[in-house]
Amino acid sequence: MTDNAYLVGLRLAGKKVVVVGGGTVAQRRLPLLVASGADVHVITKAATPAVEAIEGITLTMRAFRDGDLEGAWYVIAATDDPDVNAAIVDEAESRRVFCVRADVAIEGTAVTPATFDYEGLSVGVLAGGEHRRSAAIRSAIHEALQQGLITADAPGVVEGGVALVGGGPGDPELITVRGRRLLAHADVVVADRLAPQDLLAELSPDVEVIDAAKIPYGRAMAQDAINAVLIERAKEGKFVVRLKGGDPFVFARGFEEVIACADAGIPVTVVPGVTSAIAVPALAGVPVTHRAMTHEFVVVSGHVAPDHPESLVNWDALAAMRGTIVLLMAVERIELFAKILLEGGRPADTPVLVVQHGTTSAQRTLRSTLAEAPERIRSEGIRPPAIIVIGAVAAFAG
Repeated sequence: MTDNAYLVGLRLAGKKVVVVGGGTVAQRRLPLLVASGADVHVITKAATPAVEAIEGITLTMRAFRDGDLEGAWYVIAATDDPDVNAAIVDEAESRRVFCVRADVAIEGTAVTPATFDYEGLSVGVLAGGEHRRSAAIRSAIHEALQQGLITADAPGVVEGGVALVGGGPGDPELITVRGRRLLAHADVVVADRLAPQDLLAELSPDVEVIDAAKIPYGRAMAQDAINAVLIERAKEGKFVVRLKGGDPFVFARGFEEVIACADAGIPVTVVPGVTSAIAVPALAGVPVTHRAMTHEFVVVSGHVAPDHPESLVNWDALAAMRGTIVLLMAVERIELFAKILLEGGRPADTPVLVVQHGTTSAQRTLRSTLAEAPERIRSEGIRPPAIIVIGAVAAFAG
């Protein structure tokens, strides 16, 4: 029998599909069959707990019998008995029903490709029955799509549109798959200073990169100027990626940009990012929550002092809570924050972890206590960007 196969997609919704066998092979195949809307019948003498738990199948616990394939449109022979699998293939052929033989692929009348779904695409790979090879090629194609090495039209890439992308905490590998893909399609990138710089180095030379910190603007007009550039470039018919550090909606004024674009009639795609508030402590060895230690954490912006009239933070409540406090943009005013927390009742020996340039090769960490942290931060020369973690979990660091 030739091992050449004709690759085709089957629309199985509402059609009877018979899977004989209830082991790990069936366990891998069944979810996709159920998701296709097929009327799935599983016949097996024994089933794994995972197969038994799958909803949307008709499970019959017995051996295969002649006649079990009546009315079937597609069959998978996946028992651990070669003779039974051969008998299933024979009956399927007599009924002119395509059948996959899982143990000896070339002896069936159909072959299951290595597949994946990606942004509305279904991709399948066949390699003449060489499952490892087809799986390896499948994975390589998937990775190439994710990295933008293979381009494909996909949701979010819009001429005359803006994608608001969270770049993650600094390590370029911590951007999301969707964020990296959209960045690879950009005509224009407007980047924050905290956006991972290595990501910009990957861009094609024809991509216009605009440093948001260097856009000309008047006093207190920086955000308006950034909004104007996003709108201007999008109206030129370009696909604009606004690349921010961390997550665009965590103290990054991202929603202001969404509103400005919406008011100008510019479509916006939002891609959440890995926020430094959680990722930086995690990669420094500190979980922001831990069973039997803390059931809450709060992320606080330190861009204004506690007594500033624009401050919206209830510092007395923060001092009273027992959970973890993560301070962002707080290095310059750490003396004020430590003082108000101590006055509010936080113990002086509360552990503190400070991480500068978290997740990058320049990362520095400092362990201290709440009472000693301000002096240690100054003496060690800690500068922004840095994350300050206050709470019992900070003792895990190191």
